[in-house]
Amino acid sequence: MCVTCGCSDDSETKITNLETGEAEHHHTHTLADGTVITHSHIEASQVHAKIHNTTISLEQDILAKNNLIAAQNRGWFKGRNILALNLMSSPGAGKTTLLTQTINDLKHQLSISVIEGDQETANDAKKIKETGSKVIQINTGTGCHLDASMIDRGLQQLNPPLNSLVMIENVGNLVCPALFDLGENAKVVILSVTEGEDKPIKYPHIFRASDIMILTKIDLLPYLQFDVQKCIEYAKEVNPQIQIFQVSATSGAGLENWYKWLSEKITSFFTSKSITNSL
Repeated sequence: MCVTCGCSDDSETKITNLETGEAEHHHTHTLADGTVITHSHIEASQVHAKIHNTTISLEQDILAKNNLIAAQNRGWFKGRNILALNLMSSPGAGKTTLLTQTINDLKHQLSISVIEGDQETANDAKKIKETGSKVIQINTGTGCHLDASMIDRGLQQLNPPLNSLVMIENVGNLVCPALFDLGENAKVVILSVTEGEDKPIKYPHIFRASDIMILTKIDLLPYLQFDVQKCIEYAKEVNPQIQIFQVSATSGAGLENWYKWLSEKITSFFTSKSITNSL
């Protein structure tokens, strides 16, 4: 349940392993006394959480539980020397296109695995699979975002290799994904030039929470009324530290800057991890 947007209490999450074809179903039900029960067809354990009387209490309770699991995910990533990135955007911004192009360009230099989040279908995961990358599809049903427990269960099936990169493609939504820590090392928000330059100030939290903003589809700028400079100013107004890359995944324009950041981030992460292990 998402207390921010009002997702349905009674929902089903499905995690599909595209290698084996196995689908694992997780159901959430609300009992008459307000108790939330989550159970799995594969896992027999049940998780109980008491719903509080106010929205604020409920949100705090849900986020506190999520943050605990996110911390465990972060430790899991760290122990395996895995850099994890959380890719967020509105639907249709070009996350999957950018992701597949990134994998195709870098797969001979770096092992990249993907957790793909959508409400329904495995369409995007199939596109990722065509690159040769390991991928798990998480369908959230009525849910509008991935949460830390979904990532935990997805990682068990994905089993990414040591010393690698995990890309988490979140559900298309500019609100709720920003609220839920997944245990990632950095958040990346993707904004396309077809959406309007004022998105950073209309949806400030996701831009404030992100380390990187990637402005996509810049090859379409000649055909649009989109003020790039104004968009950058809005993003910097919300988050002065945010780094911004302008790219086109179809033409390849600007991708070298995104790849350079990835390379530097990975090198820094792996080096610091090696130093930590030697101490």
